[in-house]
Amino acid sequence: MKHKNYIIFFLTALLSMTNVWSNTITVCSSCSVKTIHEALQQASEGDTILVKKGIYKEANLKIDKGITIIGEDLPTIDGDAKGEIITIGADNVTLDGFKIINVGVSYTTDYAAVRVVNSSGFVIQNLELEKLFFGIYLQKSNNGKVLNNKVRGEAVTEFNSGNAIHLWHCNNVEVRGNDVRNVRDGIYLEFSSHIAITDNFSKNNVRYGLHFMFSNNNDVINNVFETNGAGIALMFSKFMEVERNVITKNWGTAAYGLLLKEVTDVNLKNNLFLENTVGITVEGSNRLVYSNNDFTSNGYAIRVKGACYENEIINNNFLYNSFDISYNGKINDNKFDNNFWSNYTGYDLNKDGIGDVPYRPVKLFSYIVNRTPEAIILLRSLFIDLIDFSEKVSPVFTPDDLMDENPRIKRIDHDKN
Repeated sequence: MKHKNYIIFFLTALLSMTNVWSNTITVCSSCSVKTIHEALQQASEGDTILVKKGIYKEANLKIDKGITIIGEDLPTIDGDAKGEIITIGADNVTLDGFKIINVGVSYTTDYAAVRVVNSSGFVIQNLELEKLFFGIYLQKSNNGKVLNNKVRGEAVTEFNSGNAIHLWHCNNVEVRGNDVRNVRDGIYLEFSSHIAITDNFSKNNVRYGLHFMFSNNNDVINNVFETNGAGIALMFSKFMEVERNVITKNWGTAAYGLLLKEVTDVNLKNNLFLENTVGITVEGSNRLVYSNNDFTSNGYAIRVKGACYENEIINNNFLYNSFDISYNGKINDNKFDNNFWSNYTGYDLNKDGIGDVPYRPVKLFSYIVNRTPEAIILLRSLFIDLIDFSEKVSPVFTPDDLMDENPRIKRIDHDKN
């Protein structure tokens, strides 16, 4: 028993000594340590580097120890376009409170302001990144956080620009509270799982506000995607939660709020699709549940391109869209139920809040426009109203079983659902 007590005492003392040995290195123009590079060379595992306000012209900074680097009053690290600026290659690194500018541009190497490689337990937060190629690039790194960063690019085309926050082969990462603008993709995931993307603002990006490729079991919650080339692209992925996002003003001939391509088992709940060319474009995707969403003033609310089965569209509001549902093909294996349609003109004699006449949301004119886009100029003509009415009465070109049997008479208040 005595020996056991000695061992416990020794381990406790060793842990206390480790805390005492941790050191803070201060960097400033008048300090003994004047550069971040010098501080990194001096630092040991567990140390803290405190960088005072100022401009530090440094690039290719390598962090290979588990340390904390804190900027006081947002000091600037200027990479002078010499390539990558900071590379983290150790576990348990925190980088907090810097302005980082002038990443080198290369068409053979993806230079980043901050790259994290084969690391775990990292925290990247409170950075302001400007004049960049890629912003924060996570590569085969897990169990980390990317919090409250501002990224401002100068992208004009997707071919000469990188992504603000890029994850490749990562797991269990929180991406929260970031503001990303004017890059290729605001946030990009490839082969990355169990990623929580919450409370971010992604605007004016050339390609996508958020882009998934081959990434499963991820959450996209309470973000805003505004005026991007397209809002969100979910591609070749499964088991996703997309909830309480605002997807708005994604306009253009090939623009949409949300692209779903070859995805399965996705829940889309309580999202707002506002003033997009297309709210949702979906192709080759199955077992999706669209519930409690608002589709407001879009060109198309939902555009189904084909090969979509066992999907449910329930308890949504379709408000003032040019086309609520566009559907290719005559076979329907999807459930439309209990939605509110602003174009519904039926009645409710028993006053139960459900229309007595089913609603057919697919207009024949949308079928025509899919095949002859130039026909859109006839959208408000009397002739189009007549052919839509005739198709509604006796479907020939649209699925005869694609209807909402229980259309709501009043707009759904999702807060009470």
